[in-house]
Parts: sequence; C-alpha cells; structure tokens
Amino acid sequence: MTDLSTPSKTLHVLVTDAEIRKYATTPVRQLRDPRFPALRFRYSSTNRGKGSWFVVIGEKWGKAGNYPDINAKAMQATLPAILVRRAAEPGARSTANSWQTVGDLLTWYLECMSRDHGLSAKRKASARSAVRRQLQPRLSTLPLTELDRVTLDQRLLWPMQEQYALSFVRSVYGVLTVAFRQATRLGLVLDNPMASLKFNDFVQTRIKPKPAHLRAEDLEEVLVNLGAEFAQAPAGCMLVLMMLCHGTRLGESRVARWKHINLASRQWFIPAEETKTKRELTLPLTDQVCALLLLRYREQQTAGGYVGAYLFPGQKRHPLSANQASQVFVRFGQGHWTSHDLRKVARTAWMDLGVDYLVGEMLVNHAMKSLTATYIHTSADTLKRKALEDWHAWLDSRGFAALHSGT
Repeated sequence: MTDLSTPSKTLHVLVTDAEIRKYATTPVRQLRDPRFPALRFRYSSTNRGKGSWFVVIGEKWGKAGNYPDINAKAMQATLPAILVRRAAEPGARSTANSWQTVGDLLTWYLECMSRDHGLSAKRKASARSAVRRQLQPRLSTLPLTELDRVTLDQRLLWPMQEQYALSFVRSVYGVLTVAFRQATRLGLVLDNPMASLKFNDFVQTRIKPKPAHLRAEDLEEVLVNLGAEFAQAPAGCMLVLMMLCHGTRLGESRVARWKHINLASRQWFIPAEETKTKRELTLPLTDQVCALLLLRYREQQTAGGYVGAYLFPGQKRHPLSANQASQVFVRFGQGHWTSHDLRKVARTAWMDLGVDYLVGEMLVNHAMKSLTATYIHTSADTLKRKALEDWHAWLDSRGFAALHSGT
C-alpha cells in the first residue's frame, strides 16, 4: 500500500480548479494549500485530469472524495464540517459529498429515509410523495448556495398556495426542512439555509383545522347501521366500533392483536412501534367492549374458521392493510365521514361529558411533556377507565347496547 504520509513532489499553492489543471501536465504529485493545512489533493496516477482529496489529522489520512466530482471550492467549503466530525469522533469518515443542487440532497434524503426503521410506512410514503411530486419538480435544479427566502417563495410556496390547501403546503415545507436538518446534523452540508426560516415567514394566514363531519347527534344512525351490517361484515363493523369506543387511530387499530387484548385484566395494549407518537398505550376495556369482543366478535371469527393472531385479519397471515382498512370507511362512511372523524367525535364527546383534558389527551395518545405525563400517571388508569365507562354508557343510550348485548 502506498505510504501517503511521504508523498513525492508536493507543491504549496492556493488550490483552485485552475491550479489543479495547470499542474496536471507536470510531475507534481500533490498539492497543499496553506489556508487549509489538513487538506491534500493528489493526482491520479493513471489519469492526471482526475485526483483525490484527503483530510489529514495527525498521522491519520482519510479520503474525502474524488476530483472533479468534488471541485476545489466545494471541498474547501465542506472541510470544516469534516474536521468537526473527526474531532468529535477520530475514527469517523472524512467523506465529503458532491452535492451541488437541492435535488442532490433530496435524492440522498429519499434513500436515507427508506432505510429508517423508526418511520412508519405511511410516514415514508407521505414524505416520498412530497419529494417526488412537489419538491423535486420545483427545486431539483436549484443550486444549494442559491436557496434563500425569496427563491423558496417564488419556486415552491407561492405556486403551491395557488393549487393546494395551506395544510398540505405546510406538510411539504416540513419535509424539506427535515431533509436539510438531517443533512446538517450529519455534517453533509456546511450551512443549513432552512435554519433561519419558518413557514409563517411565507404564510401569515392561520391554518384552520378541518371541520368535523361527524357529530354526536349522528352516532345513533351510525350505530343502527353497524348493527344491521354486523352479521355480514363483522370485521369492518368491529374496526369502526373499536375506534369509536376508544378514539384510536386507524393505523394502530387495524393491526391490533388478540394477544394484546387481555379480557381478564380488561385492557387493550398497543405497543410503541404501532403508535404515531412511538409511545405505548394501554386502554381500559369496559364491560360493554369485553362482551362485544368475547361473546359476539370472537365467537363469530371462530365459527368462520379464523384462529389467527389479528383482530382484523387481512391476507396471508397479515393484518388488514391500510388500503383495505380505508375501504371499510368508504363503505360505512359513504363519503360523509372518515376514520379520523370517529376520533374527533369521541374526543369532543369526552369534553362534553366532563372528562379531564389531560385524561382525554392520554386516551388519544397525544404527545405530552414528560413532566405532565409523570404527574398524572399514578391515577391515570382509574381516570381513563371512568372516562370510557361514561362514554360507553352514553353510547348505550344511542344504540350501542344492542350491539354488545346481542338483542
């Protein structure tokens, strides 16, 4: 292996692309720049039009990239981030990237995100769509050095506002922000142009939450319809009822397992990896829900020959897929309400029933400050159970009783 610490014919110059080309026709093996003591440029032994960048700290050499893929200006701009990375972790790689445009960074982010097991499939799909359909078409050719407030407004924010709801525009902007933040954190870009920007810098209009399409007054009709359909579509009806009774999200409800339903302790456990907040959730099961699960739904599953792991089975020993679950609400909602409307109507009803705000937040598993969660943890189970008992008693008077009692 070549001893990189004793190069032959080293020249000390202000290294630029012009200087690299100038000395490509000479016997010079290596260029050093007095402004960047840790940086070395070495010509390729087989093609003098090419070369390699190295970062040297002490006696340790690390290859940073190839020339001309990474030109002199880009390498010198990236060098501080490499030095910081190696100072924090001496064994860290010195590799620099050859990104020139916003599109280069976004392509990297898509690859990085695809291998992130901490993100749900739904989150990945949403971000991937934002990058491919919105960010790449509008920003892919924009040089990283030219991304600023004015350019971002002209090429992304203003055109999108003319076509889409502000809530969607904000979500796409958020994906761009995360991509730059992650690249900066890893030292892959020296300066984060998004760091000083906020969505409110571009849009002052307050984004209103989507109106609820399902009201408490509508639930009697919903429950009657579920009762009429239960024998023909037990899994779909049960999915709707579990979400209505507990205010859970569709993603965490459709993958529920029987082993997480404890009818003895009367609890439903949802693991952290299946929740949006990545926090495990334990929900009390009321007498009504236990009766519905055990005496009606489980018996119906068994009679149909299903003895698998999931409450809502899909295909090939998998739970109901996201698309299959969405079709359940196409059928039962008939375009008038969605799965999220069940969560909204439950949360609103709890407030009307006098359920403490923090207890309601725990039931829907909203992210809370750790101090707040710790403060009420000791009595949380009792308070959550009381809240759901009151809620299910209210539902009983609107037709729920007929579903779990079998009458």
